[in-house]
Amino acid sequence: MRGLKLIERFKSTQVHALSPPEASTTGGGGGGGSTGSKLSNHKRIKFIGLKSNKNTNSVSTAQVLLPYGFPTTTTDLIEPSIDPHLKPIHYVKALADIYRRLKSCLESDKSLLYMEQYANLCGLGDAKLLRRCLRSARQFAVDVHTKVLLSAWLRFERREDELVGVSSMDCSGFILECPKAALVSGYDPNSVYDHCKCYEEHTSLIESQSVVQNECLSLEEDRDVTFLIGDQEVNFIRDKIAALSSPFKAMLYGDFVESTRNKIDFTEDGISVKAMNAVEVYSRTRRVDVFCPEIVVELLSFANRFCCEEMKSASDAHLASLVGDVEDALILIEYGFEGRANLLVASCLQVLLRELPSSLHNPKVMKLFCSSATRERLANVGHASFLLYYFLSQVAMEENIVSDTMVTLLERLEECATERWQRMLAFHQLGCVMLQRKEYKDARYYFEAAAEVGHVYSLAGLARAKYKQGQQYSAYKLMNSLIAEYKTTGWMYQERSLFNLGKEKIADLDTATELDPTLSFPYKYRAVAKLEERQIRAAISEIDRIIGFKLSVDCLELRAWFFIAVEDYESALRDILAVLTLEPKYVMSHGRMNGDRLVELLRHQVQQWSPVDCWMQLYDRWSCVDDIGSLAVIHQMLANDPGKSFLRFRQSLLLLRLNCQKAAMRCLRFARNHSSSEHERLVYEGWILYDTGHREEALSSAEKSILIERSFEAFFLKAYILADTSLDSESSSYVIQLLEEALKCPSDGLRKGQALNNLGSIYVDCGKLDLAANCYTNALDIKHTRAHQGLARVFYLKNQRKAAYDEMTKLIEKAHNSASAFEKRSEYCEQEMAKNDLNMATQLDPLRTYPYRYRAAVLMDDQKETEAVDELTKAIAFKPDLQMLHLRAAFYESMGDLNSALQDSEAALCLDPNHMETLDLHSRALDRVTHQQ
Repeated sequence: MRGLKLIERFKSTQVHALSPPEASTTGGGGGGGSTGSKLSNHKRIKFIGLKSNKNTNSVSTAQVLLPYGFPTTTTDLIEPSIDPHLKPIHYVKALADIYRRLKSCLESDKSLLYMEQYANLCGLGDAKLLRRCLRSARQFAVDVHTKVLLSAWLRFERREDELVGVSSMDCSGFILECPKAALVSGYDPNSVYDHCKCYEEHTSLIESQSVVQNECLSLEEDRDVTFLIGDQEVNFIRDKIAALSSPFKAMLYGDFVESTRNKIDFTEDGISVKAMNAVEVYSRTRRVDVFCPEIVVELLSFANRFCCEEMKSASDAHLASLVGDVEDALILIEYGFEGRANLLVASCLQVLLRELPSSLHNPKVMKLFCSSATRERLANVGHASFLLYYFLSQVAMEENIVSDTMVTLLERLEECATERWQRMLAFHQLGCVMLQRKEYKDARYYFEAAAEVGHVYSLAGLARAKYKQGQQYSAYKLMNSLIAEYKTTGWMYQERSLFNLGKEKIADLDTATELDPTLSFPYKYRAVAKLEERQIRAAISEIDRIIGFKLSVDCLELRAWFFIAVEDYESALRDILAVLTLEPKYVMSHGRMNGDRLVELLRHQVQQWSPVDCWMQLYDRWSCVDDIGSLAVIHQMLANDPGKSFLRFRQSLLLLRLNCQKAAMRCLRFARNHSSSEHERLVYEGWILYDTGHREEALSSAEKSILIERSFEAFFLKAYILADTSLDSESSSYVIQLLEEALKCPSDGLRKGQALNNLGSIYVDCGKLDLAANCYTNALDIKHTRAHQGLARVFYLKNQRKAAYDEMTKLIEKAHNSASAFEKRSEYCEQEMAKNDLNMATQLDPLRTYPYRYRAAVLMDDQKETEAVDELTKAIAFKPDLQMLHLRAAFYESMGDLNSALQDSEAALCLDPNHMETLDLHSRALDRVTHQQ
């Protein structure tokens, strides 16, 4: 009966959800002259006018700020996109399988396995984890092609193209990213942290060239064979040229007539006199680097024709060393194809790849990469691979996912796919692109192909394509069958909600949020539905729920529209400025309104701040832990003074706190580029190095900066890096000394508050509680509100538990985002109150893992084993975290479920292969399984 009712409901061509048809036809359409559009504009004006009696002014403001109207629940403008990455249906099982294969495979196979791991982890969005996968893949790369590719990929991930004064072929000093090291075949897996020796190699090359030139001039031996080219002669030593290859040896010493002649005609063999002279010099010196490139190209062709393998290798290597820029690469790669010169083609590819993303906009480069014929030519010299087109398509996806270039690169990707995961990825991404391009027939084909190979998540894309073609009930049935067949996840209910109606749609969205609170669409839909019901404050509260723990530009933009609806222009401006900090080129209203234009319009509605006002506002927001507000203030300060690198640095700190790693690194690069002095530039480069895993190099940058000028930021950076490891008493004393030196240097209260807070933490670790309390108190005096947490810890260690609780309560009352404060306060109260605080922490930020682990541990202590495992499983489903996987593995081990314990520990080790506690647990479980067998 339920199915029959659904069939009737799906006869409608438009789902109207919570809004009547006449009120919901605007959405994001541009047709301002339609009746539906006029009705919607009238409704929007009523919203704006709710707060003010000056309706005429409100109407004018609405028309200016909202020319395209509000998003509605019936439009696809708030619809979530299909994730273009692999999404295993059993994530933990997939990670464990990769770990097992990595432990048992040949070392030569590890590089590709690490890239499979990369593909599976892409959906998590953890930049550091993905970079580690790339580094591991590069570490175990054996062939030149893979090394060149992964070195360029690592450079792209660092976005070194954004660093002023850095060339694409510059060596960063790390062997894994060195362009010269990439052109050397073979590998040493222990060299992952080694520095390259580019300078030494350059010096020895100059010296050797000098030696060769002298040798070419000075060596005079009797020539006993002459090669004729036209009417010119080139004299050779017969033994020397015979030694170049088997064909020459046979010709000069075998049964051929040339063996009895002193003059041999080479006129018809297509080599110039100059090149033949070069062959003669090479036959004596075995060097080609004294000749001009044109001659070496001829030597390469000659070597191919007469099987002179050593000469070919030397010519190949020398030409490879000459590729300096994109134009060189585009010219020389053709000679590489013709001469089947593997190293030359690799060197040309390296230049083109290290110029990404800018080389994507070069038509000649894209013609090279996109052509099916060129892919075959690349294959002939060993340089067409799945990884090459995977890298190119990833870069293209960031630039423009619906471009023709994107489609062509993915088609090449699919042609190169050989393994199952590669075919899944290629088909799925082609489906995603076709869906975005509204080519629904092709999207269905590719999603079906991906699903047939085993990528279950692609069925969500198939359902979406069917829905776009008007087959709503078929799409609903497909998602319904998924929910019935597999262990349900949040995305399944989210997808089914798109094809559902009324209360059942809301029920699906609520279930999706319960299973995976990180999905943004359910919050957005519920918020827009409340807007349509004129419950604007409730709409703001709904979207606040996800913004509180997961910052994204689409949710911030949506909240800005809601604030405009209630004439809270200051809050709207704050959110738009935060959006532009995250994505400076973001365009509002789904690509129809420039963000800077909206900022300009909003500024007419709010009071303008002077530079002094901005600093006061920044202090206020920083002190109440309003990170989004702080971002907006800094954005406004930079608009007045864009060259202030320290403001860019402040942006990066806030963005890291908000878990926006890419945006944070971009701000750090801006700070570095706008540095007014060498010592300042070194500090920002140090932070970039530290955040990308190069701790020793970061420390060196800090020390160089201090030698130039003693500054707060240089001392702070050095102290921060040293405090990142387990400190003994001597190391702790040194870090304390560094922080004290930092506090003696000029800086503002915001940074000094952070330094005092860090200093207090070191004192606590050393057991100097009174000194720590003094640091925290001084930090609070300059409005560093987070120092409440440190002071609470001091009280707790002094057995003043009530004082510790009260101190954390003060932080909760002051902080805008207080999830971490609730979590920390739970340590200072009784179990029932702790449970309430941790529940509140989870409600405010479901991504925090400690509350789940605490609740699971309490349940385990109460011998509620199943409930304890379920508590962790609930969180692992949307956040496969190392600590939670380790704890669940330990629970399984204690319950005797050793297979599950092994699977969880292997998945955890896939995330961090060096986690000692998990390694021990895995070893114990494996021993017990082996013993039982």
